[in-house]
Formats: sequence, structure tokens, C-alpha cells
Amino acid sequence: MLVLLCGFGVAHAAAPKTVLVLGDSLSAAHNIPVEAGWVHLLDVRLGKMVPKWRAVNASISGETSLSGRHRLPALLQTYQPAVLVIELGANDGLRGLPLADLRANLAAMIELAQQHKARVLLLGIELPVNYGPQYRDGLRAIYADLARQRKVALLPFLLDGVALDPDLMQDDGLHPVAAAEPRVLDNVWNVLQPLLQAANPH
Repeated sequence: MLVLLCGFGVAHAAAPKTVLVLGDSLSAAHNIPVEAGWVHLLDVRLGKMVPKWRAVNASISGETSLSGRHRLPALLQTYQPAVLVIELGANDGLRGLPLADLRANLAAMIELAQQHKARVLLLGIELPVNYGPQYRDGLRAIYADLARQRKVALLPFLLDGVALDPDLMQDDGLHPVAAAEPRVLDNVWNVLQPLLQAANPH
């Protein structure tokens, strides 16, 4: 009986909290090895923490905010994350979809996550300059406004320090090369770490 009780205690203590990443190709290791992507690197870093955490990557290349919104309820039910990282909007922008729809979809995802007691981190993106200042500024404002209104954490630009360096970007000019992914992780980590600390029991 003592052995069984001790075994149960160890298993229970070892269960890590989860960071769920819901994103598009920027988080899905597009055209690079999966183990080189920032979410995998995050999972490795989280596994070294005490207590341990883990990262679950639910990102899909081509994901829009609407398809992410549709998938999120089942993901929350399955993984019950302590932290949800939302990295969506790039494909909405590249397709020229209405910004009002993006705002509504992101707001709905934030609300649902908060109903599930998950802390939320929004990862903002920037569009190429040929999309024009009005659309680009409008997109940027969505993340800032939602973060302020819904009281969630925000990284204004996921690829800060990466996107404007041709050596760190793939030929498409949209996705980082493998060597840039640690820098992307550092960008995320600076904003994510306080959420992890807040979610850990004291």
C-alpha cells in the first residue's frame, strides 16, 4: 500500500502544466526541422523548469483566426492549458480579410480561454509594407487594443529583430530560418515568463 501511495504521489507531482500554442506557419516550423522551431525550443526550456511545464503545439500552416477559433474549444478541453499563446492574424492579413473579423475572432478566443482559467499571451505580427499603412496600422492596433481591453499579455511583434535581417529570413521573406528561431523564442520568453510565474503556486 505504501508503494502504491508513493507511486501515485510521484506521478501526480510530475504532471506538468501546459502552455498551448495556437498559431500558423510562424509557429509550425515552416520549411525547417520541427525540432528547430521556436515552440519545440520552448518545450525544451519548459521541461527544465521546476516545477516542469510543457508546450503543446497546435499550430497549423495556413491557419486563420476563424479556423483557430473553431478549433480552440476542443483544444482547451483536451489540454486544459494554464497559458494559451495565440499567434494568429498573419494569414488574415495576407489574404486581406476584414480587420473587424480578426478582432472578433481574437476576442472570442481570449474570452473562451479566460473562461477556462487560462492566462493568455497575444503574439502580434506585422505585414509587408506593400499592404499600405492603413491596413498595417489597423492590424497592429487590434493586438494592442485587445491586450489592453481584455487585460492579457502582448508581444507586439513576434519577429522583432528578425524580420528585417535577410540572413535570418527564408527566401519568401515571411518565415525565419532555423538559425533565427532561438531569437524568436527569446522574444516570446520575455513576455511569457511572468505568466508562468503567476500560474505557479506559491
